Amino acid sequence: MSTNRKRIGIVGARGHTGAELIRLIAAHPALELTFVSSRELDGQRVDAHVSEYRGELRYSAPAHEDLPKLGADVVVLALPNGKAEICIAAFDAAGVDPLIVDLSADYRFDGHWYYGLPELTRDRWHGQKRISNPGCYATAMQLSIAPLKDLLAAPPVCFGVSGYSGAGTTPSDKNDPDKLRDNLMPYALTGHMHEKEASFRLGVPVEFMPHVAPHFRGLTVTTNLYLSRKMTREEVLQRFRSAYEAEPLVVVVDDAPWVSRIACRHHAEIGGFALSADGKRVVIVATLDNLLKGAATQAMQNINRAIGCAELAGIDPETTGRP
Repeated sequence: MSTNRKRIGIVGARGHTGAELIRLIAAHPALELTFVSSRELDGQRVDAHVSEYRGELRYSAPAHEDLPKLGADVVVLALPNGKAEICIAAFDAAGVDPLIVDLSADYRFDGHWYYGLPELTRDRWHGQKRISNPGCYATAMQLSIAPLKDLLAAPPVCFGVSGYSGAGTTPSDKNDPDKLRDNLMPYALTGHMHEKEASFRLGVPVEFMPHVAPHFRGLTVTTNLYLSRKMTREEVLQRFRSAYEAEPLVVVVDDAPWVSRIACRHHAEIGGFALSADGKRVVIVATLDNLLKGAATQAMQNINRAIGCAELAGIDPETTGRP
């Protein structure tokens, strides 16, 4: 391994996001994959599951207390909600302090962790080595609302639809292709974790109604915003263009974006901007790939900044995440 490369490990890499992270790391100029943990895949070659990876590494199943001994400079926790704390405790007990990026919701409400939605929180990172990666829906909702947050006259209402990869790999109705065929499945219609997350981070109440659809990847959020004053469509567009003109992974488009166009892409798209006749209600549509900008790509943005690389190192916004 080149001495100027950072060693990175993934805890809980069997899922869809873990595979996307491995692909991004394989293409990264300054990262070297040092361990990939998965109890289910223990002993199997990584390249047998992720063809983009080139190397001899095999999945392993280290105990939590052994994680600090594996020598990673960067550790990504890709675990279900509620599972990160025991890993964090192991590093703290060992006195080992790598950069840790948690993909679960466990630390998104913790003020001691940096909340890494770069397009909205970039100026709040001050060298923190504990980073909480935002939720996929929460990312789309916040990007849709933030440029107009100061003009809200009522809580934003968000209707979301995600591909079934967002339900993970553990079998359930929400990731069963047979049950989803010709179907749209509503769930957690109040109190969804991403509703709480977006509300907490924006500082305004957000109402969110999620659904899962038969497609595999990509999500769309349609957000209804009531405004405290009349606006023209051009004024709304200008707010969004000004907010994101320097952000290569947020693209403002004129028409409402389609989820099929964002699958396997690294950026989010925001468009639609349909105004009511009185100019005091606007409907905005945001799409992103829940496994990329909603998870792995955003994690890589955060890692890059923390290790001193260009934010888009290993991420090409002009290409798809997969062949």
